[in-house]
Amino acid sequence: MSSANFLDATGTQPIPAAPAISLAYLTSTYPTLSMSFFLREVIELRAMGIRIDVASVNMPDRPAEQLTVEEAIEAKNAYHLKKHGLKGAIIANGKTLLTNFGGYCRGVRMVFRLGGLDLKRLFYHLMYFLEALMVGIWMKQKRLHHVHVHLGSQAATVGLYVRTIFGVGFSITVHGPDEFYDAKGQHLTEKIAAADFICCISFFCRSQLMKFSPYAHWHKLIVSRLGVNTAEFWPKPLRHAPEPFSILCVGRLVPAKGQHQLIDAVKRLAGQGRRVRLHLVGGGPDDVSLRQRVSQFEDPGTVVFEGPVNHDRIRTLYDAADLFCIPSFGEGIPIVLMEAMASGIPCVTTQIAGIPELIRSGIDGLLVAPSDLDGLTDALATLMDEQALRDRLSKNGRQRVLEHYDLRRNVQQLAAIFSERVKQ
Repeated sequence: MSSANFLDATGTQPIPAAPAISLAYLTSTYPTLSMSFFLREVIELRAMGIRIDVASVNMPDRPAEQLTVEEAIEAKNAYHLKKHGLKGAIIANGKTLLTNFGGYCRGVRMVFRLGGLDLKRLFYHLMYFLEALMVGIWMKQKRLHHVHVHLGSQAATVGLYVRTIFGVGFSITVHGPDEFYDAKGQHLTEKIAAADFICCISFFCRSQLMKFSPYAHWHKLIVSRLGVNTAEFWPKPLRHAPEPFSILCVGRLVPAKGQHQLIDAVKRLAGQGRRVRLHLVGGGPDDVSLRQRVSQFEDPGTVVFEGPVNHDRIRTLYDAADLFCIPSFGEGIPIVLMEAMASGIPCVTTQIAGIPELIRSGIDGLLVAPSDLDGLTDALATLMDEQALRDRLSKNGRQRVLEHYDLRRNVQQLAAIFSERVKQ
């Protein structure tokens, strides 16, 4: 995987060495705020000498002027299927029919096998089929022979079709938990069977995939942790007796993240006479109902809606936070928790899914039962009152990330997996 340069025939001009590994990365939307880790992983892999070309079903989730410099570069270089629209689908359809009739027929059969007799499902699978034709033709043009997909949901279904039609290598990084809620509808068993290997971001994730696959496929399931740039997220000294006490929550505003419960906990803290302010970062369908709830507060300024924030602005919010809280009901392992811990911010979250693999309660942070409003309120109050505990969790939390969730180290392990298992 060396990225060393060699001299050309004249002995003067360096020639870039051919990458030892080349593969396509496929995702639903690129770049996107909710999956900034995807971009960081791609950049790190390239720095290690692996050639990564990115295909995205959808265009970026923000206008070009709102993208960071890195995101703008990635958006320019990525292959966006919907940018090519119906014309691109028709061209890919024709090329595949002419050059790969057998694979085309296999794909059509899969449409009817997975779509069944449900017209809506059939329509969606026809779209996945057409998208797979576009990805497959693009991969042929790029001379790529393996497609890797993040998340085991719709994009992975497209990847499954690419594998079936074009016979390329196929792998997935599965996060959960959404894929696990509808394992049959997401065709997890078929994806596991078709994949060369599957990276699981936690042991919990691996255990769930074991539920949906026979023992014969378990050897494909590899724990490959995500991570954050610990040099970028650096701790600042914690404030002593801050007024007001600043609580930060970063995540999409959706029911699964539990922001309504966090708002209720903050209301209780304020009712106890505590000076507290909650900063909610993110956007989503719960925005309206959350704002309506806060409007009923005696002091609506207790909660500040920051809206969606780019990666290059999040550091400022971490620096101003005294505590980080995300009381989720369903998660994989949130990257934002790793960022907060790397930044030395004491964390309160829920004891679900893979989170206890990241945070040992009372050592690296505080874990509470999901939906336990009393427990959540008490945990927040405890950290507000106990400076020594905040200091200890701050130190231990960063150390935990340094040891187990450092981006570069974990991407090196991912690169080793690709080196061993991706056939060129």
